[in-house]
Amino acid sequence: MSTTTTTTTATTGDRVPRGDVVAPLHFYVPPTDGSTPFNNVDPPPGVPERNFSYQTLPITIHDIRGQETSFTLENDAFQILSNLPPSAEEDPSKNGSNFTSDASISENYYPEVTSLLLNTIPGSSKVIIFDHTIRRTDPSSPRGPVQRVHIDQTAFSTAQRVRRHASSPEEAEKLLQGRYRIVNVWRPLNKGPVESFPLAFASSQTVKDEDIVPVEHRYKDGYTGQTAGVLHDEDQKWYFLSGMTGDERVLLECFDSWAGKEGLEEGKKVKGGRVPHTAFEDPRQRADAEGRESIEVRALVFGP
Repeated sequence: MSTTTTTTTATTGDRVPRGDVVAPLHFYVPPTDGSTPFNNVDPPPGVPERNFSYQTLPITIHDIRGQETSFTLENDAFQILSNLPPSAEEDPSKNGSNFTSDASISENYYPEVTSLLLNTIPGSSKVIIFDHTIRRTDPSSPRGPVQRVHIDQTAFSTAQRVRRHASSPEEAEKLLQGRYRIVNVWRPLNKGPVESFPLAFASSQTVKDEDIVPVEHRYKDGYTGQTAGVLHDEDQKWYFLSGMTGDERVLLECFDSWAGKEGLEEGKKVKGGRVPHTAFEDPRQRADAEGRESIEVRALVFGP
């Protein structure tokens, strides 16, 4: 499939693709037999990874560089944060591992993410971080950029996460009576700006409920959660932030229990509360572009 671009790189010598682009995105296609869709995590030999497929379509993806503050969790289920200080995880004097040790990431980076969420999300009072993933384009890396449109959690799996990670069943049921969300904090780890496989995200208010399909996410230990596949619709509006750097973050809201209800400002509602996202291959990126490296931290956020 051929693709066309709507712009070229912004300035002479800029190695980063800038501006709006038409690029291929991969959307969910349901099982042909009408069965419940499933995805097996690291399945053993002979067990299918999934029972559904994807279709590849050319999509206009708008570059929001210069418009970072125009998008919010309440309206779009994504938000850009800029000019953040370096992490202790990057500081050898503080025993940082530079994002190579899970234990060090938990010790150094998790508290920073907790503070960031509490200071950024109005009314938030409690954060429970439950995991993180490092992604590197290097073929030897255990996890690479995911080039499939998806949402990490559903209403069912978010409530299940609350019950799994709260300190007690009593605390879980109390937390489920208030506002609860899952928010991913995504940042690049490259020393320079991201050149390849940037992250695309669709504004939640442009995504219909019927576009979102729960998919069973089955683990080896018997735990079954849910992710969501996303059907393509012409009304969806897609965005990316060109040349992201290490002092920037994308907040990706996977679920908000207040979706469709009155939001924090009187008379306004949370619009959707769930954000489809995917890595994509920009047709303008150089063949020898530096591979993208990133970390996403997944957190339950409670309040108000």
